[in-house]
Amino acid sequence: MQVPPGNPLLLSLTLQELLARDAVQVELVPEKKGLFLKHVEYEVSSQRFKSCVYRRYNDFVVFHETLLHKFPYRMVPALPPKRMLGADREFIEARRRALKRFINLVARHPPFSEDVVLKLFLSFSGPDVQNKLKESAQCVGDEFMNCKLAARAKDFLPADIQTQFAMSRELIRNIYNSFHKLRDRAERMVSRAIDNAADLLIFGKELSALGSDTTPLPSWASLNSGTWGSLKQALKGLSVEFALLADKAAQQGKQEENDVVEKLNLFLDLLQSYKDLCERHEKGVLHKHQRALHKYSLMKRQMMSAAAQSREPESVEQLESRIVEQENVIQTMELRNHFSLYCLHQETQLVHVYLPLTSHILGAFVNSQIQGHKEQVLGFLSTLALTAAQGQSPPTCPGCQRVASGRLLAVVCVSCDQHRASFACFL
Repeated sequence: MQVPPGNPLLLSLTLQELLARDAVQVELVPEKKGLFLKHVEYEVSSQRFKSCVYRRYNDFVVFHETLLHKFPYRMVPALPPKRMLGADREFIEARRRALKRFINLVARHPPFSEDVVLKLFLSFSGPDVQNKLKESAQCVGDEFMNCKLAARAKDFLPADIQTQFAMSRELIRNIYNSFHKLRDRAERMVSRAIDNAADLLIFGKELSALGSDTTPLPSWASLNSGTWGSLKQALKGLSVEFALLADKAAQQGKQEENDVVEKLNLFLDLLQSYKDLCERHEKGVLHKHQRALHKYSLMKRQMMSAAAQSREPESVEQLESRIVEQENVIQTMELRNHFSLYCLHQETQLVHVYLPLTSHILGAFVNSQIQGHKEQVLGFLSTLALTAAQGQSPPTCPGCQRVASGRLLAVVCVSCDQHRASFACFL
């Protein structure tokens, strides 16, 4: 872990350095394996290790359990759920994306990235990676047992660590709630873009079908037969324009799904792992410490009662031995509690290293919306131009009523200042 000399508690990482640690791709293997029970297999490739291995969902599960065993005081992202029966294509794709987010967060996490278990998962190409992962964790204690600073963690903690912990937890909770709502809205916008693309395509197909209609004209309409023929030709041309509009809308939806929604999900996965870590701290080491103190208090009272009642020396000695053992347990629990807070302090810093990612996400979203709306406006104006070319009235600027005179340019109307931001004019 990169730390300033003399201050092991503080991280000195930037977002760029964090993202550069590795980029892991997770892709579905096309064919399913298994004689009776079919299962999904993933191709996992690591840029850092220059490796490409195949993994099943259960391999990820064992890897996740190994991480929790070795790093109980760190942010271990959650795995997506496993559906037992009837996993459809949409569920499988959503799980693939979630597994990709999981492994990238793990591969870029400072302590995880230096541990042998990550290299094993990303590069071991043997037939039984699950047993290899389990073997790597056998007879090896957790991070507290292997960290040289664990016994001195209290020395590096600020005096108001409990207050800072409570404030950080509240801040992360608020950030999570807000970005969760933003992600939901972004998902709805992507869904609307995809639906809009489908509607535009169907609209164009209907125009094409109408333009290709071969029903003969009745005799009473023979005087205007040229009008219907010209209109059908124009409808065919318009169907092409609507197909282009549909394609651009679909591209915008896909781009926002990858650049906005998926990265928001990555950020939310990180925040959720922090919330889970805070809960493990309170329900795990802190709760065990409090229980150990309570047990010690009961033993002391028993010892005092035994001394007052002048019990046999052997029973008193047994109580004294148990008290000494409990004192050792309490001391270990206190050290673990301080080490847990030490890790929480670093994990909080890691979350803040990721915070600039949100500005990149929102910037990508704004740029996508601007570009998407600009392309749709130009596409619709091009459609209007085609309509005008088929004998319809040419479009005019709604501000100055200047009539289109030729090809469409992506500029504002030069004669109408008040519509400068809203109208691309024909010149």
